[in-house]
Amino acid sequence: MTVKYLSTTALSKEIKIPAKDVFAILADYGLINREENNWILTEKGKKHGGIVKSHPQYGTYIAWNEEMKNNSIFQKLENEENLLNSTSLGKHFGISKFRINPILSELGLVQKDVKGWRVTPLGNLMGGKQFEHVKTGIPYVCWNPEILTKKSIINALKEVQGDSASEEKNESKNTTVEFREKFEAKHRSADGHYVRSRAEMLIDNWLYMSEIVHAYERKLPIEEDVYCDFYLPVGKVYIEFWGLENDERYKERKKEKIRVYEKYGFNLIELDDNDIKNLDDILPKKLLKFGIQAY
Repeated sequence: MTVKYLSTTALSKEIKIPAKDVFAILADYGLINREENNWILTEKGKKHGGIVKSHPQYGTYIAWNEEMKNNSIFQKLENEENLLNSTSLGKHFGISKFRINPILSELGLVQKDVKGWRVTPLGNLMGGKQFEHVKTGIPYVCWNPEILTKKSIINALKEVQGDSASEEKNESKNTTVEFREKFEAKHRSADGHYVRSRAEMLIDNWLYMSEIVHAYERKLPIEEDVYCDFYLPVGKVYIEFWGLENDERYKERKKEKIRVYEKYGFNLIELDDNDIKNLDDILPKKLLKFGIQAY
């Protein structure tokens, strides 16, 4: 069977990517080198199907096995063109590109790598795609443009900018809102949080005295209107205290919240009345499972 070879220019036409970009990609991957205004095929390039051919009019040139048009190095560029990087997101929301990834990390959509950022399972659900810089190998994440319509993302970024408008003002009446209206947050914890029960106050105080950063009633970074009792940014851990086990409506609410936590694979710590009596023994063990050391 005769192998068909394509010049780099012909290859660019086949894959519908400008020739200058194709040359740049091949060079970035070490398949060709630029020497004295000429492109030189490397040993790595030969292993990827490259050969040097001669033409009576144009001289020598590099050609590629036609299978090269299916190589993933070109497919990645094509797929990435329609996605948004952190810079694009920052411009859209009026936030510095250096703050976007830490915000997305707090929401559990990305996580810090040794260098760069990696998408999380939740980030995948939100349209995140993992990439690596060609030369450095540093990971980064791009996003489907649909992320710009996600209510959870929009509201989180508004909060960072100091916009007090909350989606809760537009929430329809549901069991979560009814519960929050019925049980007023009137118990003041040591760090100034106002919580809805003595048990929550003890949990909040324990976290504060253990110097563990935490948020109270943080909305989950999903489209459903669900709020956790406590959220720990370090470890991306959610804490739920189940206190009204004899209330049927509360039990239904608990069942639904657990379903949501399982659906998105969130890190969840569950506490009940018996645990509250032994927080010093119970909570450190539960936290350690998620890499959080209390003492």
